[in-house]
Amino acid sequence: MTSNYRADHVGSFLRPAELLEARRSHAPAGQLHALEDLHIARVLLRQKDLGLGLFTDGELRRSNFMSDFTDAVEGFDFGDAVPRDWDEDKESVAKKPVAVSSIAGIVKAPLRQRQPLTGRELPFLRERSPGPIKMTMPSATQFPAISFKYGVTDRIYRDPFALLEAVTAIMTGDLKTLAGSGVSYLQIDAPRYSYFLDPRWCDWMRTELRVDVDEMLSASLRADNACFAAARQPGVTLAIHLCRGNNRSHWYAQGGYDAIAERLFHELAVDRFLLEYDDVRSGSFAPLKFVPKGKIVVLGLVSTKRAMLESKKDLLRRIDEASTVIPLDQLAISPQCGFASTMEGNNLTETDQWAKLELVVETAREVWG
Repeated sequence: MTSNYRADHVGSFLRPAELLEARRSHAPAGQLHALEDLHIARVLLRQKDLGLGLFTDGELRRSNFMSDFTDAVEGFDFGDAVPRDWDEDKESVAKKPVAVSSIAGIVKAPLRQRQPLTGRELPFLRERSPGPIKMTMPSATQFPAISFKYGVTDRIYRDPFALLEAVTAIMTGDLKTLAGSGVSYLQIDAPRYSYFLDPRWCDWMRTELRVDVDEMLSASLRADNACFAAARQPGVTLAIHLCRGNNRSHWYAQGGYDAIAERLFHELAVDRFLLEYDDVRSGSFAPLKFVPKGKIVVLGLVSTKRAMLESKKDLLRRIDEASTVIPLDQLAISPQCGFASTMEGNNLTETDQWAKLELVVETAREVWG
């Protein structure tokens, strides 16, 4: 199903200070849940007031964008996580790529699902959402890159491909159920495709992950397609979001979509591609020529990494530029990523966040009516 949501958003919102403090201080479960309910109700109303046609809970119940998976699945060890290794200058890129697993953990035991992946989120959304529900989930491709450790994980799963198969098996079962549970829009967040865009990360995959890059790309596309096939139901929009890192306004990869565009856009069985296009690291719009008819490209033109509000004039100019490569009717607009891929959030305020989303809605109305 293709849906013409012209103003889109990736899903996560900044957490208010009292919610962050409650989580950090290990507040009683009942108190934490009540705070989450309170602030999710608030952000749902704010999305409605802004005129957005899709509603998420802002991932406010999660500690990071993939924690719905790691909270629901046994087998991850957070004590053995690889430490962060990037340049503290948010405008810099790490000189030596290191996969960051501190928010996902290392797989040390067979993966076993103990609860629905979105079981803590969906009931409240079904009850309180003022419109179509958008649910976000991490791509299965996220975990081989940051949760596989040789000498540890390979005692359970022989290589990163075997771990990918195990994660995919869990996700496909859950997505089939989720797609029939009143969700209108399912989005898989897949930042690890950026590894294939950056020569440094391609080298890292060969030497550290010990995989053939082309083979890993094929396996990644198969895994995500298995998830989309499980979720494919009438009335459900399927989307994938790609970015180059978004933890606390940092980034870890750079490069245009050119290297994988033809395979990515033709092989992934999705309705919408949410693509990062907020700065020069994302490359040009030229790869969009490979997007088949009938699929929507959501241009992530508005940065969630910095507070400065973009110019509507510049956004209109860039949409016009993209429309010379792909028809305007196949385009939409959004921020480039979520505002809080981890619960600490990016380096801007809630006021900045809502101003940027308001700009997205206003721009979409001016372009598409």
